[in-house]
Amino acid sequence: MKDEKLQKALARMGLGSRRQMEEVIKSGRVSVNNRPATIGDRVEPGDEIRVDGRLIKYTAENEKRRRVLAYYKPEGEVCSANDPEGRPTVFERLPKLTHDRWVMVGRLDINSTGLLLFTNDGEMAHRLMHPSNEITREYAVRVLGEVTPDIARTLTAGVMLEDGMAQFEDIKEGGGEGVNKWYHVKLKEGRNREVRRLFESQGLKVSRLLRTRYGSIALPKELRTGRFIELDKKDINTLTDLVSLRPRYGTGLHGAAKRKQERIKDKPLKARRSDSKRRDTSSNSSVKPSRGTRNTRDRNS
Repeated sequence: MKDEKLQKALARMGLGSRRQMEEVIKSGRVSVNNRPATIGDRVEPGDEIRVDGRLIKYTAENEKRRRVLAYYKPEGEVCSANDPEGRPTVFERLPKLTHDRWVMVGRLDINSTGLLLFTNDGEMAHRLMHPSNEITREYAVRVLGEVTPDIARTLTAGVMLEDGMAQFEDIKEGGGEGVNKWYHVKLKEGRNREVRRLFESQGLKVSRLLRTRYGSIALPKELRTGRFIELDKKDINTLTDLVSLRPRYGTGLHGAAKRKQERIKDKPLKARRSDSKRRDTSSNSSVKPSRGTRNTRDRNS
């Protein structure tokens, strides 16, 4: 019997979800060994797989080293491989892969900062993002206005947005004074601009948003804006445990790569900003979040 189903293999290689790959196969855009593919076909190493005529490098699941990057996204970068407006993207600073690709786990809008995960395992990325797995995301949010106890109860009980009910799992004060106050929030899905829209539903405006955690991975203390680090075996396996994926042989850092990460922990690399123009936030520089909130403006200056 061949190694695995074609749609699963394509999803695992980061070409899309299994459902999307099934549609691509149905539309006749995939071939295996020069024959049109069908749903349920199985593939193994050595098979020639093409999508829209492009050759796909296939590696058996248990042979491919699972890799995960943690990237500190700055403002001004878009979460896309290519941007028609020519803006800088989050993929431009990632290390290049041969016969493989980085798959982004979740998104942040252009004005948001903080933790983004990337992996070369498409199935892992799909599971980490799928709403059914309820992976917790945590954010530090600076809000123009005060979140009263009544508003906090409303936001955790649930608010009807244009794309359905949404709610924070938890919301706590994070410091600040006057109109600029920080809050720490958690939620278990990642709809477009969901954090901002929840606050806007209560007449509050988010002036700054920083993702501090995705699942079991917190924004590393040694990570600076515009930089990435590669996760080691222990951290990767905690992520795969969340979505019921088996550990894979060879996962983690080895040799020179492991030594490089150890040096970064001891001596973090300097921050790198995006090349795009930014809003002048100097008037708010005196407002600091409480301990535990990532004040990147102070830390990276």
